[in-house]
Order: sequence, then C-alpha cells, then structure tokens
Amino acid sequence: MERTPPDRERVLECYQAGVRAIRDLAARVTDWTAPTPCTEWQVMDLAGHLRCVAESYLEYLQDSPDSRLAKLFAQDAAAAVLIRQQARQNAAELAVLPPEPGGGRITAFTVSAGAYADLMPDMWDRTHLVYRGTKYTVGDHAGAACVEWHLHAWDLARAVGADYRPQDPELLVSAWHWGVPHLPLSAVREAGRGDAWEAVLRSSGRSPVWPAPDPTPPPQPRRRTRQTRKPPDSTPTPETPQPTTPH
Repeated sequence: MERTPPDRERVLECYQAGVRAIRDLAARVTDWTAPTPCTEWQVMDLAGHLRCVAESYLEYLQDSPDSRLAKLFAQDAAAAVLIRQQARQNAAELAVLPPEPGGGRITAFTVSAGAYADLMPDMWDRTHLVYRGTKYTVGDHAGAACVEWHLHAWDLARAVGADYRPQDPELLVSAWHWGVPHLPLSAVREAGRGDAWEAVLRSSGRSPVWPAPDPTPPPQPRRRTRQTRKPPDSTPTPETPQPTTPH
C-alpha cells in the first residue's frame, strides 16, 4: 500500500480533539463501576488504562528510536504475537496502579497526553520504530494516538449511555495505516466502501451497537380475566301445583 505522509496540522487537531473528548466525557461519569465496551473493564479500569497508555506513549516518544516499543516491533513478529505482548503489558501496568479516584486517573492522563502533544511537532520526522523494514516516524505514531483516544472516548460515551463520533473519521482510517501497521483495517474500507468510523470500531474489535439490545422481550403485564358472576345461591321453590283437567 502506498503511504501518504500525514498532514501535521490535521493530525494534531485530531489528537487534541480526542483528549478533550475523553476529559469531557469522563466528567459525566457518575458510576466508575459501570461496564464498558472493553471486555471485563469497568470505567475505573478504562481510566487507569488511559493513564498508563498516555504515560507509555510519552516514554516511547522521549526514548525513540530506542524505546521498548521500538524493540518490540523490531522483532518482526507476527501480529498475533505483538497483540498478546501488548495486552500483557497493558494488564501489568494497570495492575500496579495505586488506588486513586477515577477523576485522578483522567487528570494524570490529560497531563501526560498534553506533554506528548507539546513534544510532537519538533520531533515529527524522527524515526519512532521500524516494522518489517518500514520506518514509522513520530508523526506516524501520532496517528496511533489519535485512534487510541477517539476509540476510548467512544467507550466512555457508551458507558454513560451516550454516543460519540469524531469529527474527522476519515483521518482515523489513514491514521490506522500509519500508526497501527500490524493490524488490518476492515476489508470494506480497504475497498473504499462503508462508514469510516464504523470500520475503525469494528477493526478494533468493538461492536458499534454495544450494548447489544436484550433479545428477551420484556414481560407483559398479566391481564385480569373477567369472571362471570354467579347468581346468588337460592333454594329452589317447589313447583306450584297445576290444576288437573277433569276427565
């Protein structure tokens, strides 16, 4: 696939929009134990994951091109192996987070994500990592951050009973190619068809209709059957004797 260099201003704007969306949606959370579209994660876990990812991204940027992420991708391992290793890392980092309120985790996310945004422009063309012989720059990886933030903004929105759609979903399709090279995008979008945002959701393993509607129909109220009223109980009276006809 021919790769077009990302438009810096458009990517930076999309990045900042994702951070703002997470911050604004987190402010609407009233139950940090509510489920999310991320399997087995409550909103508190999602907030912790956001903090961990933002801190890791900042570390990768500062250490590029020799970050632990770059060393992982330099192995040229199969996509399934990379996915498992990143999943283990995410779980390990989340497990060692100190106890803190959900709002505190979002604040920590915002600080690290903001520091990342401050450093990106001056490092835009620096090599971030090399995967299967292709160099991916800091600007390329900014696309991965855009995808990450907007996907998790959608997760938060669904967790609070709302919906979310980014303003520039087509950019996220391109950003997927720049920043998530080891994962294929929906074949429908590769063919130039289908909704861009829905393709990103499905390619990340999410269902656009989460939570799925309950297939069990709601119980119907029981209808009261009208009972036939019995006539009052009475003792039958003897028949009145009929006059006999004379013979």
